[in-house]
Amino acid sequence: MSQRELHGRKLFGYSIGFTGILLSDIFRGTFVFQYYVYTINLNPLLVTIGLAIRLIVAALSSIIFGVLADNKKPGRFGKRRPFLFYLLPIWFLSSILVWIPPWYCPKNNSMHFPTAFYLWVILAINAVSGMSIISAHASMLPEQSQTHSNREKVASIGVIMAIIASVIALFLPLFVQSLLENPENVKWWEPSGKIILFYIPIFGIITSSFAVLAIISTFFSVDESFHKINPDLERKKTTIKETFQQMIVPARDKKFRKLMLVGFFTSIAGMIMGILIFPMLTYVLKFRGNDFFIYIIVSLSCKFAWFAIWKLILKKHALVKSYIICIAFASLASFLELLFLIEYLSFELRVVLFVITMGTLLGAIYGFGLFASPLAGAIIYEAAGNNTEEKDINEAVSEISGAYFGLQSFLFSVAGAIGSLIIGLILTGPNEENPVVITLTFASIGIFYLISLFILRGIEINEDLLDSFEINPEEVPIESLK
Repeated sequence: MSQRELHGRKLFGYSIGFTGILLSDIFRGTFVFQYYVYTINLNPLLVTIGLAIRLIVAALSSIIFGVLADNKKPGRFGKRRPFLFYLLPIWFLSSILVWIPPWYCPKNNSMHFPTAFYLWVILAINAVSGMSIISAHASMLPEQSQTHSNREKVASIGVIMAIIASVIALFLPLFVQSLLENPENVKWWEPSGKIILFYIPIFGIITSSFAVLAIISTFFSVDESFHKINPDLERKKTTIKETFQQMIVPARDKKFRKLMLVGFFTSIAGMIMGILIFPMLTYVLKFRGNDFFIYIIVSLSCKFAWFAIWKLILKKHALVKSYIICIAFASLASFLELLFLIEYLSFELRVVLFVITMGTLLGAIYGFGLFASPLAGAIIYEAAGNNTEEKDINEAVSEISGAYFGLQSFLFSVAGAIGSLIIGLILTGPNEENPVVITLTFASIGIFYLISLFILRGIEINEDLLDSFEINPEEVPIESLK
């Protein structure tokens, strides 16, 4: 029997599903802090508690839905495809309702808990329903695409579409910012705030609707009839409790522990960067009107340019060394942000500095996915080879990869939660509009990158194992795709 591959309509239909969810999630992840803190008037700490709740709930939900999909008996519509639809209506509604809180915080009370509870509940519901879709979409890839070359093709298309989705998701709130006469004063009772309250929910509806259409496209593009033809493909059923117990195994792997710590600290930095980007543009760079579109140009051009550069570096250097170079560039660019503290810098010089630093950071973040995923794969293959004698290596990998990536995903979510809480604690009170505090906090991510760099230097791998694994864009944390 020939191996299954995704091409043409099926490839586009599968890829567009993740792109649709990503578009909506980046739009929410990038602007929800700005929206609730600077317009709804909710305290930054309460907002970041909601973001932390969402990340932890998403991590747990990912594992649970992964187990449910693995154990589901194939039916009329397949094995994993139905999970694309089960909670899609709830995800759609929560993705819209997050932009329409029933209560705005009073002018003199940013610690308004009814608004905070509403945000927390909506974000938690959105996390659960969203992971039911994303988990099913990601887990069906090995079954839909069974050859190395085809998975590389799927991954390349996925990365390109992810970059496009991130640019569109950023363009929408930046477009709204460009309409404001006074971007620094956007509370709900102010004229600029009323403009935001009008446009942002509309864009929330548009991005969520596109995501629904994209998921529908995926549902009708993939074929799971092979489950009925070959029942031997079914995996042994695993309970949720057993899945969590299996995650102890990768925690004992010294190399994987180091790699998880690298990802842990880069994820903290990525979350801080994602939350602070709009405060940086507004209160540090003092962007007004069309100035905000500079970020779109930087985002689009630098992500593609640096992605090409990292691919070239990867051809000339070993994987770990290439990864170290990437993190070093990110750390240097982060510390260069301190130059924004120089008061007499002209606006033109600030823009040039912004292009250099932010462009490098955005490019580095996409490089992380390029290096981290195959590095994790090599470590997993090495661990599988050390723990098996007679068993086929691919079968051994399939038995442990879920536990490895499950633990990694959970730890990255915890890191994102920590990063969001750091911002909440620092920007509480008058600091939320203080350009010095915002700049220092943004530049501090260089410290997290340096820690990651030193940990990464202690990892040694067998480079011959790299061809056994590919990049899956759905393994890259969404908070990094800004």
